Amino acid sequence: MAARATWKPYPALGEIKEEDLPDSAFAFPRQRKEPLIDVHHLTQALLHFPQVDGVSDADREVAFANIKKAARYYGIGIPDKDWHDLIDRGA
Repeated sequence: MAARATWKPYPALGEIKEEDLPDSAFAFPRQRKEPLIDVHHLTQALLHFPQVDGVSDADREVAFANIKKAARYYGIGIPDKDWHDLIDRGA
């Protein structure tokens, strides 16, 4: 069963400090890793996904759901069907 996304858009206005972002702005909300506040950060989250340490498979499920939701919001296509695809191809 696919994880439910927790991501919600956060307006990236001006200089934003990560500590000021809500948990819902991150791909990995529990760990507050990989903010998804704009297309650049989304791209970085995809690139760094395989290297994120200290997360469980369940955390990766949530993060992938969040990345896919953010990608739809930003109009970016992600062909991967599963988070394992990001790991297998080294994102």
